[in-house]
Amino acid sequence: MIRSARSSSVLLGIALSSVAFGQAPTAPAPAKPLSSSLGLVVFPAKGQSAQVQSQDEGECYTWAKGQTGIDPMNPAPPPAQAASTSQPAAQQQGGQRLRGAARGAAAGAVIGEVASDDAGKGAAIGATAGVLKGGAESRKQKEQAQQQAAQQQQQAAQQQQAAVQQQKDQFNKGFAACLEAKGYTVK
Repeated sequence: MIRSARSSSVLLGIALSSVAFGQAPTAPAPAKPLSSSLGLVVFPAKGQSAQVQSQDEGECYTWAKGQTGIDPMNPAPPPAQAASTSQPAAQQQGGQRLRGAARGAAAGAVIGEVASDDAGKGAAIGATAGVLKGGAESRKQKEQAQQQAAQQQQQAAQQQQAAVQQQKDQFNKGFAACLEAKGYTVK
């Protein structure tokens, strides 16, 4: 009986130690410094500890945000785009077929009268041709308007990206200047 109690104790000890080793506490992963989130490398030139550097980076972040009015961790939403610039083009396209039919009918009437003394038949043929030509012109203008609108949107997006990058650069300059004043080397 003593032997089985001792065996039970040993087995219990082994079980507890295996659980303890299997769930050994691990050190938490260090948080990513603000500087690396901003794309900067900061070296503590005066031997500052990681904790002091983290505190200094937080202070400099707040200072740079106040000086520049820019918060790169919470960027401002992009401005709402103005109404589509293709509105005037769409209004111009409306009567292409009708104008084409009128021009074609007039030309057809003249040609029909001269060729076969039947202005009505010539006008009908001319109107049909004019409608087809007007439709083709309308499609061509629509495609051009769509291409122009796409180019304008792309240009606006590029300008917005450039403005965001300029703001980030301005913030980083302020952030780096603050850290350099506290004894860090910033690249």
